[in-house]
Amino acid sequence: MAHDRSPANLSRQHLGVESIWGELKTGIDELYKEKKLLKTTYMDLYTHVYNYCTNGQQSSTQTNMVPNKPKRSNGSNAGAQLVGLELYRKVRDFLQSYLVNLLKDGIDLMDEDVLNFYTKRWEEYQLSSHVLNGIFGYLNRHWVRRECEEGRKGIYEIYQLALVTWRDNLFKQFNKKVTNAVLKLIERERNGESINSRLIKGVINCYVALGLNEDDPTNKQLNLLEYKESFENLFLLDTERFYVNESTEFLKHNPVTEYMKKADQRLQEEHKRIETYLDSSTKDKLAETCERVLIWQHLDIFYAEFQNLLETDKESDLSRMYALVSRVQSGLGELKSLLEKHIVQQGVDAIDRCGEAAMTDPKVYVNATLEVHKKYNALVIKSFNNDSGFVAALDKACGRFINNNSVTLQSNSSSKSPELLAKFCDLLLKKSSKNPEEAELEDTLNQVMIMFKYIEDKDVFQKFYSKMLAKRLVQHMSASDDAEASMISKLKQACGFEYTSKLQRMFQDIGVSKDLNESFRKHLMNSNEPLDIDFSIQVLSSGSWPFQHSFNFSLPSELERSISRFTAFYSAQHSGRKLNWLYNMSKGELVTNCFKNRYTLQASTYQMAILLQFNTLDTWTVSQLADSTQIKLDFLIQVLQILLKSKLLQSTDDEAHLNASSVISLFTAYKNKKLRVNINIPMKTELKLEQESTHKHIEEDRKLLIQAAIVRIMKMRKSLKHQQLVAEVLNQLSLRFKPRVHVIKKCIDILIEKEYLERKEGQKDTYSYLA
Repeated sequence: MAHDRSPANLSRQHLGVESIWGELKTGIDELYKEKKLLKTTYMDLYTHVYNYCTNGQQSSTQTNMVPNKPKRSNGSNAGAQLVGLELYRKVRDFLQSYLVNLLKDGIDLMDEDVLNFYTKRWEEYQLSSHVLNGIFGYLNRHWVRRECEEGRKGIYEIYQLALVTWRDNLFKQFNKKVTNAVLKLIERERNGESINSRLIKGVINCYVALGLNEDDPTNKQLNLLEYKESFENLFLLDTERFYVNESTEFLKHNPVTEYMKKADQRLQEEHKRIETYLDSSTKDKLAETCERVLIWQHLDIFYAEFQNLLETDKESDLSRMYALVSRVQSGLGELKSLLEKHIVQQGVDAIDRCGEAAMTDPKVYVNATLEVHKKYNALVIKSFNNDSGFVAALDKACGRFINNNSVTLQSNSSSKSPELLAKFCDLLLKKSSKNPEEAELEDTLNQVMIMFKYIEDKDVFQKFYSKMLAKRLVQHMSASDDAEASMISKLKQACGFEYTSKLQRMFQDIGVSKDLNESFRKHLMNSNEPLDIDFSIQVLSSGSWPFQHSFNFSLPSELERSISRFTAFYSAQHSGRKLNWLYNMSKGELVTNCFKNRYTLQASTYQMAILLQFNTLDTWTVSQLADSTQIKLDFLIQVLQILLKSKLLQSTDDEAHLNASSVISLFTAYKNKKLRVNINIPMKTELKLEQESTHKHIEEDRKLLIQAAIVRIMKMRKSLKHQQLVAEVLNQLSLRFKPRVHVIKKCIDILIEKEYLERKEGQKDTYSYLA
């Protein structure tokens, strides 16, 4: 009578490992040799493993191996004892035997042949082992898991067991030979040959997969130890050797610019190598090795070439050098320093090329400066990726050559740059036939602000700018109110409200004056007083406008009546306020009836006073005019010189040698192509005095600002050492100007005399604040 040995019936009998191993081995043999397995066979093999693992009888061998193990039950087979050690050993022995036989087939192979053998067998073995892992899934989930949890060493899930067996029986025999073959293949690729990169990728995948966590087999995360020891370390050494030789040889026969292209190409190739067949964990180490050999070891050559590239404007080569050197830590520092020196020299040279014109023509000076900035700002953006370090180098360089150049040296003052910049603004914003379009003007003002940013003595710019703005407003010479407002807004944004507060108040005064003139005209009409001359005024608040009081003189009767009327009108509206008339800023128009043509002369108040004297007499001596007008003699002579030069008057003496006894008469044959003639030309001595006065006021204002800063600092700190106090003052005032240390010392002494500070006893270099 035959027994039923089907898998379903086996589960009800006591099974030993030998009773199932025959069929299991046959199926596993087929799996590893044929690389495929029918689904029904797979299910039969799985059932054999399941039945064996849930069999209630344990072999004596298992009992002896694990004498103290408590019996455990499985949820689906209550009370059944889980077994598996002998089956586990059978699988391990099978895999070992299979690989020992496999080893014989490839032991004599070399180079690409060994790679073909190794990668093909690995892929097949890995695939078969995944299927084998599925067949023994129940063993993995229960027996293997329990053994691992109880701390048994050398027990793995079946797939991991397959990897360990490959590592111990095939990998350790082949890895040196395989690694050398891979390195040779990579070198061939570096030398321009086409290779089968799949072979390398297969080897790398194997090395990575063998990185098992043997201390914790349940941890599936790979440790990459085998990959690093068997391949990565050797690969990095080989890479270094290859590129040391190549870079040295290439530089012997090629220029640096070509070498940079080669280095860039090599770095890209190595990056692609990572993406194609190397493990991503090698990326940073490979990059560091290549950058050290290809860039860091040749930095001196790069630095030497950098200056040549700047001088020849090789933007693409500069961009490539920046991209390469930026890969090396601290490599860019020297490039920034070299760029800064180069820009300083370019700026100084550009101003030198302008010659004397740079001293006298603000447009020439400012345009030369801005051209240098424009060129190198574009270079920093395009070639240096607008890197903050290179932007800082550009800023430092511009600050250096703008504040120290042939113009500032010739004038013996760093304040020449802000003065010329303020004059350039005056040219832009003053009415002229050459005024640019609104959009172009706005763009130019933005350019002005670039130069303004680099100026150390911003207080000098403020003084000159406010004087020129005042004249433009008073003389109605502004080209555009919008442009004026835009410029003030830019200055406010750069330096704060305080810097522009007086400038904004000037505009307010002009607006108020327009309304005041209208009220005055209505007042005259309501009073039935005749408007004998067209008279208008501007009332300026004394604290906001940078004008000096003019000296008094004998006003012509034609003007005196209008001034008296307005003074009375204003006093009635604003009791307690006093008007000081700025005759030096006033002007008017005279209509002539004494020449062949009828001319309208635009003249200063002093010119009007002198010319109106000729309504009574045709000839005067200089001393008589001085008595009649009460204008100081030296100043009167300067005014007369302008009138003589314009051919309205004539003299018995040469205009350069006028004196008190010189006779002045009206030149009745006066002719001019224009019927409206402007004779209100500023006098050179007046301009020179005004310039000297401005600089004097700047120095006085600076001393007050320094003293105010010292008091603020000491009030907060109470006690400070001299060097700390000087450093804080320099820091606080750096946005307005750069104070000289000896001036700070003088200001400290002044404050000690005024009893704001005192020196601490026994500590001469320490100050205390006196409340």
